[in-house]
This record gives sequence, C-alpha cells and structure tokens, in this order.
Amino acid sequence: MDLTALSGAVTIALASTIVFLLVIKSWALFVKSTTTTRFPESIMLEAAQRIRDKLTKMSHDQSVYLVSVLVFTVLFCIFYLIPPQGLFDDVPKWQLVAILVLLGIAAVILVYRLLQLVIAKRNLLFCRDASMATGHALQKITANQNRVFHDVPCDAGIIDNVVVGLHGIYTVSVIARQSGKNSRAILKDDRLTFGGKNAISVRRSAIKSEQLARELREVTGHEIRVRSVIAIPGWEIESQQSNEFLVVNERNLTMITGWKDPKEYLMNEDIEAIHGLLTKRCTRFG
Repeated sequence: MDLTALSGAVTIALASTIVFLLVIKSWALFVKSTTTTRFPESIMLEAAQRIRDKLTKMSHDQSVYLVSVLVFTVLFCIFYLIPPQGLFDDVPKWQLVAILVLLGIAAVILVYRLLQLVIAKRNLLFCRDASMATGHALQKITANQNRVFHDVPCDAGIIDNVVVGLHGIYTVSVIARQSGKNSRAILKDDRLTFGGKNAISVRRSAIKSEQLARELREVTGHEIRVRSVIAIPGWEIESQQSNEFLVVNERNLTMITGWKDPKEYLMNEDIEAIHGLLTKRCTRFG
C-alpha cells in the first residue's frame, strides 16, 4: 500500500469534509436567523413540542454526519485512485502516519456520536408518543370550559401540560416509562412505584405547581391553588394514597375534572387573566 497516496487522499478528503461541514452549519444558522412565520402570535405550542423539536434536531445532526461520511468516502476514493502528482512527496513519513492516526480518532468519535444519537432518539421517541397520547387525551375535557396549554414555562422549569377551567387549574406532568410484565403502579405520598420495585419521587411536579400558583397569583391578585396530576401512559394504577397528587393514565385522564373543591372555583375574569398570561408564554414564535 502506498502510504503517501493513502495519507494524501485522507488529507484532501478530510479537509474538504471539514469545509463541507462548515458550509452546512453556516447555511443552517443563516436559514434559522432569516426564517419567519406569517402568524407568530397565533401558533401555540403543541403536546410534546419540545421533545419533537429535539428529535428534529437529532435527525438533522444524524443526517449531517452521515452525509459527511459519504462526502469523505467519495473524495477519498477519487484522490486515492487518481492521486495529485508530487503534492505530498516531500512530506515526512511520521506526518503521514499522524494524519492516519488522526483519521482513526475522528472515526471513533464519529461512530460514538452516531450511537449516542441513535440511543437518544429511541428513548425520545417513546417519550414523545407518551406525551402526545396524554396531550390528545386532554383534548377530551376542553369541551367543559377547560383549556389546555402545553410545555408551559415557569421559574421552576417546564410543565408538560396545564389545564385551566372554571373548576380549577391542574398541571399534568408526564412520566414516560416502558411497562413490562407487571404494568401496575402505586402512589404513596410522593413516591410512585412502577412494577412493584422501581420507585421515584414526584415532588418535582409539586414544586412546579406551587411555583406556577405563585406566578398566577400576581395576575389574579389572590391565592390560586394548582393541583398536581401525574400521567403515566401505558400503566395501570393499582392504588394511590396521596392528598397532594393524582395519578392517571392516558385512558382515564378525564377523571381529573372530578378532583375539585367548590371553594377553589375561578371567576371569569380570573380565567381571562390566566389565559392571557399562559397564551403569551406558550406562543411558539412570539
């Protein structure tokens, strides 16, 4: 094998691929900065919007990596079969070897990054489907003077769904877990147990609800209670012992409307103020 021809082809192909990547990244940034929508204040965030955006970005990154590999392969084959005469004849042998080692390191990093993307996309696909199933199920209760907001930001983080109606306000946090043979879940206080062995705390959901309640108090002028609902799509709820949380799946989400207290009912002016605040926060392009 001709080391000079091999290393020379690698050098030219690698340099050209780097230039190609820079052009693609620059073009993507340019398109993103110049893209506008005709209705920036009328398009709202949809269910699992941030997860879908992540998947779109991952798919784009994966495509760029794969196309870069194709560009490198094509250029390498061309310049190895038709090497430029005399271009690398005076390059020391150790430099030629160093270039090949650099290529090997770059190849390992690329393969590792692609594997990371594949695994992350697989996990996110399940989270997306679970969140979309929950969001679509929530649409069933919008006929009862309720409105649903998705991916609602607050100072404590992003809330998956917020239901606002005359009978109260609910945050619906989605916990996406693959179910096995034992697909039953148990809630006791703030501990949610999946399949009889894997327990997690849902305290974070309560913190977000409390923070949202404080922020809504600023626009209504009085205390607002925000109830915390935990949605676990694909699971059956065996039992729940908690006054602070309600656990549901995508099939029985409508039962949250029965978790209410007449003392916490809202006035129409409260609803309008809350809708205005959350609409502003959940406008996608505003």
